[in-house]
Amino acid sequence: MKHAITFVLLVMWAMPSQALEVGDIAPDFSLRGSDGKLHRLADYRGKETVVLAWFPKAFSRGCTIECKSLAENGHLIKKFAATYFMASVDPVADNTGFAMEQKADFPLLSDPTKQTARAYGVLSEAGYAVRYTFYIGVDGKILAIDSNVKPATSAEDMAGMLATLGTPLAEK
Repeated sequence: MKHAITFVLLVMWAMPSQALEVGDIAPDFSLRGSDGKLHRLADYRGKETVVLAWFPKAFSRGCTIECKSLAENGHLIKKFAATYFMASVDPVADNTGFAMEQKADFPLLSDPTKQTARAYGVLSEAGYAVRYTFYIGVDGKILAIDSNVKPATSAEDMAGMLATLGTPLAEK
């Protein structure tokens, strides 16, 4: 019984404090990517869907599995008119090294101030981002939120959700 109570408390401690809902305007962000560029949500508005996949910690087991899934199967997502990112509260240097190690061909965004993670409601009491994926439409509204991300099939699941949402195919 003591272990069950401890587990429940740990889960509650790790959960985000507030949550956005489908239909809400996605909070704007301006975050440095592992590619050295500054990525702003506003730059994609009116152009394409944005997938923002929050992850807890670079180089950790589950995050490595998720990043590998996206690196190895990103071609499934690239069929759609969408841009995708992984994001964490890790420093840019950590995410850059992590992206290089995993051969990620997409940017990993860093939010070391934790402001964007707070705005998205994914910052845990422990101070790291909880694994949530947000699908943001061309109009800036949240189309879907996945709070049950499976790291091993992340790319396939993202592509499936983009198809379900009716995301247009990328122009060749």
